[in-house]
Amino acid sequence: MGSVGRGERDACGPEVSVLANRAWWDAVAAEYQAEHGTFLGDVELVRCPEGLREADARLLGAVRGADVLEIGCGAAQCARWLRTEGARVVGIDLSAAQLRYARRLDERTGVRVPAVVADAAALPLADGVFDVACSAYGALPFVADVGAVLREVHRVLRPSGRFVFSVSHPIRWCFPDDPGPGGLTARYSYFDRRPYVEYDADGALSYVEHHRTIGDWVNEIVAADLTLDQIVEPPWPEGHEGIWGGWSPLRGRVFPGTAIFLTHRT
Repeated sequence: MGSVGRGERDACGPEVSVLANRAWWDAVAAEYQAEHGTFLGDVELVRCPEGLREADARLLGAVRGADVLEIGCGAAQCARWLRTEGARVVGIDLSAAQLRYARRLDERTGVRVPAVVADAAALPLADGVFDVACSAYGALPFVADVGAVLREVHRVLRPSGRFVFSVSHPIRWCFPDDPGPGGLTARYSYFDRRPYVEYDADGALSYVEHHRTIGDWVNEIVAADLTLDQIVEPPWPEGHEGIWGGWSPLRGRVFPGTAIFLTHRT
């Protein structure tokens, strides 16, 4: 994820956001998988740095025999686990480099997932073909027009189809991305909705992450004609000593790092 405190807040439109984030994820795919691959597993649906596993939480409900879409699948660890649960899964990701790692894991595990490079705001998929859609690890905050993504998810879901997605908890944006004591003091306004951006050495935009309040997320869900069923804020579990960016046991005991929205199409 981005490094709050080393960048800045600035306005950024949808097209610039897509280009910057596609280039960023392509550039860091190897580093990301090397750093987090063990924690994520090769065939595992882990929803957040708190380590909440779908095998335990079952937020998606029954998936055996279901048609499932994973948005922002990365190396398809989550989609691969869903395959082992009996689901028919398709993954999409903005980054071709991430999907190349997905192909490597397909070969290594023998569990193969169809996946394509696509923008979640313009899914190359037919109407009403999925029973479930999911997204883990905050793919949606990298999207400037999240309403377009939610409308696309609504379009490709069948009636009563479920969409469960996790994002960095909006309260995160009040604090520096510091896993130590420095990350416990709020420095930024919760209501500053300008995206967090970083620039490369040439001054070009290289990373964009969009901030929305809890209320904003709820309003976007409702506007897309999805029904919000539940919001889950997973606590940091005892015995989990891992650090992921600004997430750590120290901060996890004080405020949540992740928000998970459970919705469905009526």
